[in-house]
Amino acid sequence: MTSKPNKLIHAASPYLLQHAYNPVEWYPWCDEALDKAKKEDKLLLISVGYSACHWCHVMEHECFEDEDVAALMNDFFVCIKVDREERPDIDQVYMSAVQLLTGRGGWPLNCFALPDGRPVYGGTYFPKKQWMEVLGNLASMYRGDRGRLETYAKQLTDGVAASDELKPSEDKKPDADIVHQSVAKWKKLLDYHEGGPDRAPKFPLPNNYLFLMRYAFIQQDNDLTAQVRLTLKKMAFGGIYDQIGGGFARYSVDGIWKVPHFEKMLYDNAQLLSLYAEAYRCWRDPLYRDVVYQTTSFMEREWLSPEGGFYSALDADSEGEEGKFYVWKLDELKELLGDDFELASAYFNINERGYWEHGNHIPLRHDSDEQIAERFGVSNELLRERVDVIRAKMLHIRNNRIRPGLDDKLLTSWNALAVSGLVEAYRAFGDDKFLKRAKSVFNFLMNQMRRVDGGLHHSWKQGSEAINGFLEDYAFTISAALDLYVVTLDHTYVDLASEFTNYSVQHFYDGSSNLFRFTSDLDAPLFVSKIEYQDNVIPASNSQMAHNLSRLSYYTGDADLETKCLNMIQMVLPMVSGYGSAFSNWLDLIFGMQLPKVEKVVCGKDAVHRLLQMNQSQYEPYVVFDGAVAVEQTPATKNRLQEGKTVLYVCKDRVCGLPEELSGD
Repeated sequence: MTSKPNKLIHAASPYLLQHAYNPVEWYPWCDEALDKAKKEDKLLLISVGYSACHWCHVMEHECFEDEDVAALMNDFFVCIKVDREERPDIDQVYMSAVQLLTGRGGWPLNCFALPDGRPVYGGTYFPKKQWMEVLGNLASMYRGDRGRLETYAKQLTDGVAASDELKPSEDKKPDADIVHQSVAKWKKLLDYHEGGPDRAPKFPLPNNYLFLMRYAFIQQDNDLTAQVRLTLKKMAFGGIYDQIGGGFARYSVDGIWKVPHFEKMLYDNAQLLSLYAEAYRCWRDPLYRDVVYQTTSFMEREWLSPEGGFYSALDADSEGEEGKFYVWKLDELKELLGDDFELASAYFNINERGYWEHGNHIPLRHDSDEQIAERFGVSNELLRERVDVIRAKMLHIRNNRIRPGLDDKLLTSWNALAVSGLVEAYRAFGDDKFLKRAKSVFNFLMNQMRRVDGGLHHSWKQGSEAINGFLEDYAFTISAALDLYVVTLDHTYVDLASEFTNYSVQHFYDGSSNLFRFTSDLDAPLFVSKIEYQDNVIPASNSQMAHNLSRLSYYTGDADLETKCLNMIQMVLPMVSGYGSAFSNWLDLIFGMQLPKVEKVVCGKDAVHRLLQMNQSQYEPYVVFDGAVAVEQTPATKNRLQEGKTVLYVCKDRVCGLPEELSGD
């Protein structure tokens, strides 16, 4: 480390600030750095990571804090640090290049490029010796064999561009058979003993299980139902779930959900709120309720900003050790818990099952409340009271430890996912605190993340320059607005969804592909412009936009939006049956379109309350809900208000039955 800061010292990103005192002459992504590379005729090194990334920290300590390594980097390269959460557009294009080169990706991502930004070589984590060899070899090649690097640059640029070239299906139309074929292949890749995918590491992938849950429910697929429920239980019982403080880590490094990669991300927890809340509506398992309430408490306790939005992440490391904040020594717990240690040991497996390494235990669950209560000869109610006391004691001690680093960026897309998760929790449990928080976070987005031209910012931090929004920001904000409409019947949310959709069509839509580009036409172009269509840990921005267009078409009566949605589906249709996990949000949309179109429309002064009751009493994943309290503002509510009455209209494939008056409670 050096006492003299580099160009990152004025950054807003906590990840960039972590590198501000490296001896490497880091730049943020900016015109100054790109111009310097051209002027001095040097290769670019684009190094991408994020604040909660354990291996990013390791490479920093081994390489970027080393004076000899830094000298080599400074002499021959213009070095740019990128926060992948702040600039997902940059991460996408260079990640695609590295994946083409190596067949794999991840963070830290290190990609070398010509001064014009076209990539020539890259990889992920490099230990010091290998890193110095790479630096030396590339510097020598740039001086002595530049034509070879030009060839690499052309091949990689063409490859990255080609990865987004889609051809629409001309001989197929969306149908249920495509969905069934995809699920049949997918089921062979699932783990029926430990849940999740049949591999390690294991990521939660909430959008995968939302679709599989809905599909299994509609198809009455008992095997798939059992697998999804097993997955939800194993994740909630595993070390990947913070048994003491609530909330999920990003993934487990093993195949049994035991040892987490300890960082916690807002996007995971927001989506898992949606998953577990909807699963509760489907199966009424009290475990899911606990997960939703505990995770919400964690998010509000650890991430809620004074402005009303949620921060982005908690680091995996504290005091230089991964997971140190979260694990426990046996003697420490015996002293803390006294007579309660025996129960805590059984409940949280402070034993061989929960043992990790170096004398540390990861709290996790194996037996149900009923099994533990029977073993200790107490009622379920008394068990829960005692476990709550144990949790509170452990949380109090843990809160006095040195905490993991907080990434205090506020991101539009991730906060919008949180709004949707909180709305789903409200639909499941009817607890006003969820709706109140959802509205508050959405209001933060509208107050702090709006651009003067009506668009959205991507990232915001007090006193720093905001970053222009990407497609994901619009996709999830539109979805959040429509989710809020369904539980409030406040047409303001439909109006906002329409405004952001129109903005997206104007600035992101690519007529040649019938899809949306990830970056707007207002942004300076990178070496290629990406189209994100494969679902991953977060649904693809295009798959979410397709959902939005279909939903908004219904609530506005704009048939052109539905046409755009169908055109988008046609572009990805040739691929969806091959690898379901990467197209689960598309499959969810296609599957829903093949079912009879059922609408439930409630009109009258009690409409909001009645719609909430319907959502709580019966799980209907593909039913469209609408209504009106005093003003008929959507096509489905026209001429349906009856003075002094609250009435229900049930429609199937646009044919509606006679209204049913809803009276009493």
